[in-house]
Amino acid sequence: MAGTATPTAHSWGESAPSPGPGLGHAGLRVSDHDREQVVEHVKAAYAEGRFDRTDFDDRLERAMTARFHGDLMPIMHELYGSRPIAPAPYPPVPGGVVPAGHDARADTGGERLGAAAAHLLPLAGLLALGPLIMLLAAGKTSPHIRRHAVEALNFQLTLLGATLVLTITFVGLVLTPLLWIGGAVLSVIGGLAALGEGNFRYPLTLRLVR
Repeated sequence: MAGTATPTAHSWGESAPSPGPGLGHAGLRVSDHDREQVVEHVKAAYAEGRFDRTDFDDRLERAMTARFHGDLMPIMHELYGSRPIAPAPYPPVPGGVVPAGHDARADTGGERLGAAAAHLLPLAGLLALGPLIMLLAAGKTSPHIRRHAVEALNFQLTLLGATLVLTITFVGLVLTPLLWIGGAVLSVIGGLAALGEGNFRYPLTLRLVR
């Protein structure tokens, strides 16, 4: 549903004004930052009362699951039509790289707690299941929770895989407890980073889930 908006700056993205990324880039894959920018626009439009909850959930779902710029462009067109689009709450950065502190910004304390839970639930014995629960339960509506849940899930999967490989050898049996102690420490650090709205990347992690 198209609504009214007061343009204040250049268009969304890095190119000339348009309802989304440049039309020539419709087939390019989007980054997490691209999705999060559109999510911020959708949230702002919903807060202004420009559409109801059903339309909000639909646009949010499409934005969070978009794979190509062509998937995001119709959402921005529905919000703004052919008008230039005001910048997202934080400015675009070349290459889709977002500075620390601006990436997947949490809007509420609940989002910060949810993101922290994705890192800390494995310490309660849920291992990969904890981050997966947070990803499925809140990842579709909160980019902050999604980013941390995906990172924690990938780390736990990597940790489980490494454990299976290491237990084949005697040396591996000795190293496995140290590996899990290090994993617990990293999970705590990740939880604290999530509470502080910061980013956290686990070292030596296979990122199978995106």
